[in-house]
Amino acid sequence: MNRLRLNNILMALVIALAFIWLFIPFVMAVLWSLVDPSQPWTADKLLPPAMSFYRWLNMWQNSSLQPALLTSYTLAPSAAILSLLLAFPTSFALGRIAFPGREVAKTLCLLPLVVPPFITAVFFTALLYRLGLTAWRPGAIIFAHAVVFLPFSIRILTVSFETVRQDHIDAARDLGAGHWARFKAAYLPALRPGIYASLLIVFIQSIEEFAIAFIVGSPDVVTIPVLLYSALGQDYVRPNAAVLSLILVIPNVFLMLFLERLLKSANPTLASGKG
Repeated sequence: MNRLRLNNILMALVIALAFIWLFIPFVMAVLWSLVDPSQPWTADKLLPPAMSFYRWLNMWQNSSLQPALLTSYTLAPSAAILSLLLAFPTSFALGRIAFPGREVAKTLCLLPLVVPPFITAVFFTALLYRLGLTAWRPGAIIFAHAVVFLPFSIRILTVSFETVRQDHIDAARDLGAGHWARFKAAYLPALRPGIYASLLIVFIQSIEEFAIAFIVGSPDVVTIPVLLYSALGQDYVRPNAAVLSLILVIPNVFLMLFLERLLKSANPTLASGKG
């Protein structure tokens, strides 16, 4: 009984913290995005005195929001696909081949994640300029994002490759399956959740990334995070920043819910190749 009561108390605390940490800032962003410029929202008022969609319409019609949306939602999926392709050989080696120091190699693949993003952006930008890869800036950003977020793809796909059963690979080979047929029968069912997760996580990381998009792409390439940081800069307008924050966050929330549904709907038997 005491343990059940303790579990209930801890669950209530987690829910309360989640509410404070997530729900309240989200509601505040929604309210700020609806503040009508005719009547400012001051500290002595609990709610905005006048609300409208003026800020949304103004941002859509009189800012770089439309090209920024197109750019962001072109760069992010391209970077996710490229990162996935680059991660496949390393993930296969780490997940399927036994060699001395494999666990150390797995850890080393994750070390780039501890480096602050701005430091990575500065040094990566210098490398791109030295290699002459900035002539087409969107391509340079795609390549940079794919490499910077490569540890996510490698880690996720490595775990997926480890779940592939060797007896199913041997059975497919014994039945005369070629390389592609063997991949479809033995590998793909176990890899599919990892592929989905890798694509969506790198997509979200890429679409929210500011430093590389700003340093490499400026002033020709404008993404949503670049617009957001501009709105938070010298000409700080809180309602405009709230609009951009919601445009950046809401699609990612739905994408994460979609990913969660994909992973939950994955038949566990498929991971073992028995689907």
